[in-house]
Amino acid sequence: MNTLGEHATTPAAALQEEQLFDLEIRLLLEAVYQRWQHDFRDYAISSLRRRMRQAMAHFHCDSLSALQGRVLHEPEVFAQMLQFFTVQVSEMFRDPSYFRALREQVLPVLRTYPSLKIWVAGCSHGEEVWSLAILLAEEGLLSRTILYATDINAAALQRAEAGIYPLDRVAGFSRNYLAAGGRGSLSDHYTSAYGGVAFDRRLKQQIVFADHSLATDSVFSEVHFVSCRNVLIYFKRPLQDRALGLFAEALVRRGFLGLGLRETVQFSGHAGAFEPVVPDQRIYRKV
Repeated sequence: MNTLGEHATTPAAALQEEQLFDLEIRLLLEAVYQRWQHDFRDYAISSLRRRMRQAMAHFHCDSLSALQGRVLHEPEVFAQMLQFFTVQVSEMFRDPSYFRALREQVLPVLRTYPSLKIWVAGCSHGEEVWSLAILLAEEGLLSRTILYATDINAAALQRAEAGIYPLDRVAGFSRNYLAAGGRGSLSDHYTSAYGGVAFDRRLKQQIVFADHSLATDSVFSEVHFVSCRNVLIYFKRPLQDRALGLFAEALVRRGFLGLGLRETVQFSGHAGAFEPVVPDQRIYRKV
């Protein structure tokens, strides 16, 4: 029979367990920074808890401390851990109204430049950069545009550069494309191959895939448009401010910034650097 004392201490024990787990997460993030110079220390703990438990199960570790030992001593384990530190979830033309706003309100302005540079920060598996390449191609702008697609995850970058996606995702991609104002059929831009679809190599000619960390790296080019969507929500405020500072520094005067629907420049340390252009789609312009 359970005693009254056992019932009374259960909530406290659970709270202590969670606090200890959070401490292990912070220790792991510090260890990763010191050993591998990848800085996740300002990522939100709340978004890391579930992924760290998934990592423990994946590597058959009974504790996060045990996993930390492997991360420190086994480079291949650290490389695999990047998929757990970062969120690699997206889809083509995600939030179609955002892409429609780009087509109707941003690209007419960008069209006035003789050449364009666009930075997709945190490109994950590449769905957004391929979507932008298609959008630019349909608007006759791709040939004079360089798209920089960056991420800290080398495996994700390889998948992004391949531009190959499972066939069962294509129906959703196509619905988003049409809702975003697509001028034809998404199938105009891919061929069926490898048990899925491979996007047109002519699109890839204008894309540069590169490793870049918003936590530790600096600006690498002057650009006319930055798209960084559904990345900042996983950062604590100091890292959000650092990233927005990089974007402000990278953008030409009157350049555009696109964020995710749950993200904003408001209340950040760089709020004064931007003005809203399409507020409901989180599209801003550098002042």
